[in-house]
Amino acid sequence: MNWKFTGDRPVYQQIMETLRGAILKGELPPGGKVPSVRDLAAQAQVNPNTMQRALTELEREGLLVGGGTSGRTVTQDETILSAMREQALQALARECAEKFMVFGLTPTQAARLLVALDTPKEES
Repeated sequence: MNWKFTGDRPVYQQIMETLRGAILKGELPPGGKVPSVRDLAAQAQVNPNTMQRALTELEREGLLVGGGTSGRTVTQDETILSAMREQALQALARECAEKFMVFGLTPTQAARLLVALDTPKEES
C-alpha cells in the first residue's frame, strides 16, 4: 500500500482512504484477513492509536469485520462493496469533471473526449 500523507486532512482519514483503495484494487480481497494494527502502523509509520481509529471507523462503515482475537477481515457483503465502488467512481467522476471545467468544457464534452480514448485509431 502507498502510505503518503498530506497535511490537509487528518491522518486517520487518509489511512481509511488508502485501505478503501486497497480493497477496491483487490490487494485486500473480500473475506481476506487484514494485517494487525501494529503491522499496519509500522508499515505506514504512524502511531498504532491512529491506525486503530481508522480501522474502527472502517468497521463502523461495515467495510471491515472485527473477529475479536482472530483479527479483522474485509467484508464479503457485496452490497457494501458495491456501494463503496460507486462512491469512489462518483468522486473520481466529479474530480475529472471539475478539471475539464477549468478548460471551459462541460461534462458532456468531457465525456466525448473520454469515449474517444476508447475508440481504436486506424493506422495509416
